[in-house]
Amino acid sequence: MNVVRLEPVLVRAWAGQDPFEAARTQPGELAKSKDGRRTLRFEIEGRGAYLKYHPGVGWREIVKNLVQLRLPVVDAGQEYRAARHLGAHGVAALRPLGYGVRGANPAARRSFLVTEELAGTVSLERFCADWRERPPAPRVRRLLIEAVARLVRALHAAGVNHRDLYLCHILLEEPSLAAARRATEVRLHLIDLHRAQIRARVPRRWLAKDLGGLWFSAAPCALGPRDLLRFLRAYLGSPLRTTLARERRLLEAVEQRRDALHARSGAC
Repeated sequence: MNVVRLEPVLVRAWAGQDPFEAARTQPGELAKSKDGRRTLRFEIEGRGAYLKYHPGVGWREIVKNLVQLRLPVVDAGQEYRAARHLGAHGVAALRPLGYGVRGANPAARRSFLVTEELAGTVSLERFCADWRERPPAPRVRRLLIEAVARLVRALHAAGVNHRDLYLCHILLEEPSLAAARRATEVRLHLIDLHRAQIRARVPRRWLAKDLGGLWFSAAPCALGPRDLLRFLRAYLGSPLRTTLARERRLLEAVEQRRDALHARSGAC
């Protein structure tokens, strides 16, 4: 397997170089490093970008995931395909500038993904961190809850389940919230799509996992029953009286997922 997709800006920046070596040696500010995988920020033609480099996960990691009945992520392809799929469906997410994968052996496969920086944004985890001590204005709370619900609804309607859907993986353009009169004017972006799955239709169990993870991560926001009902109304897009009866099994599964995550350590 040898696939390379580069936008013109990367073609110019890496001209005359092997893309995989260019990605491996790209200088920049290290943002994250784990098990050989690196994420760094760098400048390209005056704009910010992020590079994720995967040197190969190794058979131990693959076997560990399979034993845990989890599909192993062996390269950057999953995130690349999810980002492009969501973009094609009008869901705001990462914008890829380049992608490459090399190697038939899944344990030693090298890959990279370069995405455009979402400048001027803040994660909802940070934005809502002090809501318990310093509650936001009711208008801000309402707009943001409805905007998140619409984003997640669009994600699932596009046939994608995130698998790491927490507030830390949703970025907010703060100026859009300040100027918004309705939830559709609040600009949010999904990030960290490396485990996302694409299907014709998302099964209920994966809807529940996404929604349960989101609810778990929102614990510091001190949401009340009205906030949860507002989210459900926007997410499900139908009158609550009808919805709560029809979607009872889904809502029970969401609550079970949230409780299971609370019983474990933090997720972000």
